[in-house]
This record gives sequence, structure tokens and C-alpha cells, in this order.
Amino acid sequence: MTATLALALTACGGGGGQDQLGGGSDAPEVKVEENVQFEPGTTMERLQQADKIRIGTKFDQPLFGLKVGDTPQGFDVEIAKIISAKMGIAPEKIEWVEAPSKTREEIIRSDRVDMVVATYTINDERKERVSFAGPYYQAGQDLMVKSDNNEITGPESLRETGAKVCSVTGSTPAEEIKKYVDPANLVLFDVYSKCGDALRTGQVQAVTTDNVILMGLVNDSDGEFKLVDNAFTEEPYGIGIKKGDVKFCEFINQSLQQASEDGSYAKAWEATAGKVANETPKLPQPQPCS
Repeated sequence: MTATLALALTACGGGGGQDQLGGGSDAPEVKVEENVQFEPGTTMERLQQADKIRIGTKFDQPLFGLKVGDTPQGFDVEIAKIISAKMGIAPEKIEWVEAPSKTREEIIRSDRVDMVVATYTINDERKERVSFAGPYYQAGQDLMVKSDNNEITGPESLRETGAKVCSVTGSTPAEEIKKYVDPANLVLFDVYSKCGDALRTGQVQAVTTDNVILMGLVNDSDGEFKLVDNAFTEEPYGIGIKKGDVKFCEFINQSLQQASEDGSYAKAWEATAGKVANETPKLPQPQPCS
């Protein structure tokens, strides 16, 4: 397991207030670049001149993208703010668009967003439809169970116990878990919060997705859930953009590298997911833009 994946839950109390969820008054300020110039005809120039950007993110995932009041909060949100600020676009000029797993490619291809930052794993199938910048984080798929469940210890135990497992339609984890459970025991919803409800009521015995997403759900469960803490995949989170926009991809990668070097990447993590993780990750090496 890499250092990035070696995340541990801190002891947490109540029901996940605004500060626990990562955002609110603790969100770091971003430096909005002034008088930046871009090559004519690029996405960066268009967005800078418009002085606004549409960004898809999750609205239901504590620590990464959770809508609290009028705006979402979390690590994905802070990463999106950093990239926007590099184009001279202030956070209040961002239009946030909900991006559930099953709609992410669709909203990019139909021009409803300019980019998606939404716990979005880079994989070959998705790269046939959209392009990715990054990755900006390396996660790993894990399981969440009720706190008193000691029978489920990893994916191999799911079939042995006959457990029903919940995930989200259109997600990488939903496909991966099919290696370990019978189709009749896989329950799919459109958002992970519904999986949490299904676990709470006993409709399913486990929820699977990336460990950091599960950490947020555990943190918000009042001690009812726990992370199995046995990651069995590597999930590089990328930023989805229009297919073939190489210059925008290269700009985003450069912005991420600058954020890593100037400390704003670490501050974004520590104000959000870092509240329940014991290590600040390093920015992964970027994949080639295409």
C-alpha cells in the first residue's frame, strides 16, 4: 500500500458538522492571478475573457465534494478553485454543476461544463470519450461496513459471507466489485449517500468505492460505520475535459505542479480530507495529455 493510501481515520465525535466535512470557514484562500495572458483560441483564453467557468463536482461526498448551503465543499472543490484562479477566475465566478458518476462523460461531451473534478478515476474506457488532466490524487477501492461487522475483512470475504454490496451506477468501483460478488448481490444507486442509507437499514452489508469517499461517509456516520481498510485497487483521480483539448490539459497539469510547489495543494488537502487522514499526499506524476 502506498503512503497515499495508508490513510487512517481519526477519532471523531458527532455527526459531521460543516468543519468536519472539509470546507466552510476553514477553506484556504486562493490567489487569483491578475493580468495573465493565454494563446488565442485556447480554452484558457475563452474562460478568462468570459470571467466564469462551469465545473462539475459531486454534491454528496463529504471531504471531497459536499454541497453545504449554496456551494459545494471539499478537496475536489479546492483543486478546482486553484485551477480556476490560475486563469484569473475568482471562486465566486464558478458555476458548480452536480456531477454524479454516471453523468460525468455526458456533461463534458454535451458542453454543460468546462471541466469535471469529481473523484473521477482515469481509465482507458473513459479516455475514449473525454480527456484527463492529472492525476491530482491516488485513491484505492475499499469497503465500508457496520461497526460491529467483523466477518467482512476484504473483497474475498464478500462471496463467502453472501453479503450484498452497494455502489454507484457508472463508477469504476461498481465494475471492479463484480469480480467478487454475484450480480444478484450488487445493489446500485445514483449517489453514495443512498448506499449509506441502505447499509444503515440492512438492505446491504457493505458499501464499496474509493477509500477517501468511504472515509467521509464513516466520519459522518456517528460511529455507525467503519472502513475495512483493505484497499484492493489503485484509483488515479483526474480532471475530465473535452476530448483532445491538449493545451487545456497541459495548463491544468502545470497549475497542479505549481500548487504542489507553492504549498496550496497541501493546504487544500489539510483543510478538507486531511481532517480525517494522517498523511498529506504528494501530487502524483501526470499522465501524458492526449
